[in-house]
Amino acid sequence: MNKQGVLLINLGSPDSPSVPDVRKYLREFLMDPCVLDAPWPIRAFVVYGCILPFRPKQSAEAYHQIWTAAGSPLVVTSRNVQRELQRRLGDDFVVQLAMRYQSPSIASAIVSLHAQGIADVLVIPLFPHYAMSSYGTAVARAEEIAAKSAPGMRLKIVKPYYNDPRYIQALAASAADFLQTGYDHLLFSFHGLPERHLRKADPTGSHCLVSGDCCERQSPAHATCYRAQCFATVRAFIRETGIAQENVSTAFQSRLGRDPWLKPYADFEFKRLAESGVKKLLVICPAFVSDCLETLEEVAMRGRETFLQAGGEEFTLIPCMNEHPQWLCALESMVRTGFPK
Repeated sequence: MNKQGVLLINLGSPDSPSVPDVRKYLREFLMDPCVLDAPWPIRAFVVYGCILPFRPKQSAEAYHQIWTAAGSPLVVTSRNVQRELQRRLGDDFVVQLAMRYQSPSIASAIVSLHAQGIADVLVIPLFPHYAMSSYGTAVARAEEIAAKSAPGMRLKIVKPYYNDPRYIQALAASAADFLQTGYDHLLFSFHGLPERHLRKADPTGSHCLVSGDCCERQSPAHATCYRAQCFATVRAFIRETGIAQENVSTAFQSRLGRDPWLKPYADFEFKRLAESGVKKLLVICPAFVSDCLETLEEVAMRGRETFLQAGGEEFTLIPCMNEHPQWLCALESMVRTGFPK
């Protein structure tokens, strides 16, 4: 029987926390038109003229704070997940890992699968929610490389699984111990997006961000609406865990530039919650399946500092699902249902 392929795609990381490697990573990331969605001349001016001369040094310092002896936490964890998933699936499958930016590349993973004679590949973007700057660009790149470098290869793409019971159950299981410790408030911190990205992804052209309740009203736009999918994850998590809804809120982190991004901003919320009397804050980041710069440095370090300085007393970040057994079970189930016998 022919083997079947599985391609896990995460976002990526610099090869090292050195300034040159961080600059190389940021250049590839920010020059992607799905990330900085401006015409090439404008994008090049912003990236080469305004960002790359200054931001790599700042980002390199942040990466130094989270880097481990084994390397980037994102890449190390993703490789561990790849190996464990391969072990669970057995010899009938070949599991490859790729990063949308830097190493290991999508091109190297697809070429490797093709060289092994694998024609059918299930692509699992490690992004539960649709955004053109993560899920969208990863899928587009995989399809582009397969068409160019792997003739005859058939890709089957796992759809965003933001409310898939397997993902929700894994998320809840990874948070279970923390939910029992006692807290005043649980903040869901999702990666942010420019508001214009939601409007561009809206197939109706007339739903997203048009009204205050757009995410609660059913629409075809929700299939590609990051914000609506984030709120759906929160609702599903609350149902799964049975936690008190009145002690939960949602925010968006990691904004860049001056254009309006999804609100409320997480860094503002850390301060506001502390000032409103929240003493014990619990934070979870469901848009990330692996801990990375945005969770370990931006939230666990800078977010904690902001909260404590504003009067909070205890700040706890729930780790991402990382290598949690329930998450590995979810991935295994995605593969086995993606390749029914």
